[in-house]
Amino acid sequence: MNIRHITIPALAALVLGTGALAQGTDFPQRNGERPQTTEGVPHIQIGAENVPDLSQRLLDHVAEFPGVVLAATRVSLPGATGFQLVDDLPLAHPEAIVGGREFAHLHPDGSLHAALAPETAVAAVAAGWATPHPWATRNPGWEGFVLIYTPTDEAELETVLRLVDASYTYVTGQALP
Repeated sequence: MNIRHITIPALAALVLGTGALAQGTDFPQRNGERPQTTEGVPHIQIGAENVPDLSQRLLDHVAEFPGVVLAATRVSLPGATGFQLVDDLPLAHPEAIVGGREFAHLHPDGSLHAALAPETAVAAVAAGWATPHPWATRNPGWEGFVLIYTPTDEAELETVLRLVDASYTYVTGQALP
């Protein structure tokens, strides 16, 4: 199956086992065309322009999460920042993590990969904020592994922050304050 060309109802059926989208994952529709990404690994956004202030604000936001250390990625390209969970932090969904204890990482272009709850991933893809990673069907638990597009303005950053918050909450089982 070519995951880059899967339809939203088919993705919902794959992830949820039904043709319907899950409730409780309300994201605004992203404006503009869906950015292009590579089809293989490395999985990156094509032609993305990082907005340094927005990326820094995202990193500052994640640095406040309990039990998270920002460090060089363990699973992505050089220059990416991994969102690493400390060893003594319990995990609700360790199967969703692709490598080590890294639940997400920020690429130099401002896009990021994150492990989301499957229903959150479906909603994010449907609203135009993300695309499934080519490995999303590789292992059980990776169904919510997505590339979240580079935020280009304040409004987009707000939704990206919600998605990163959701990733942390899903993987750890802990709601953020």
